[in-house]
Amino acid sequence: MRRQITIALIFILVGAAPLLVAGKGDAKAGKAAFDKQCVTCHGPSGEGKEAIAKMLKVTFRSLGSKEVQAKSDADLRKDVSEGNGKMKAVKLSGKDLDNVIAHLRTLAKK
Repeated sequence: MRRQITIALIFILVGAAPLLVAGKGDAKAGKAAFDKQCVTCHGPSGEGKEAIAKMLKVTFRSLGSKEVQAKSDADLRKDVSEGNGKMKAVKLSGKDLDNVIAHLRTLAKK
């Protein structure tokens, strides 16, 4: 009996492992939301658009930079939903926000 329980637990853990590792958001859906809400200023690869930066008198940090990627998901969530500096808050549902953060993680420079 004990052996059967152990085997059952192993199957449960193996089945759940991808869900635990995957994170909260869907990067593909996040790219669609990013393209709709963020690309105007940040550009398709997250490098920032020079003309927008000049107009706002700011310097965009690459969203793939070590500095941005070192932020926690909670910090990124706050930056997007509340704004950061001259960046205005972006209205996204919780699911869309999780997806955008997942997409931002794919922009990390290797």
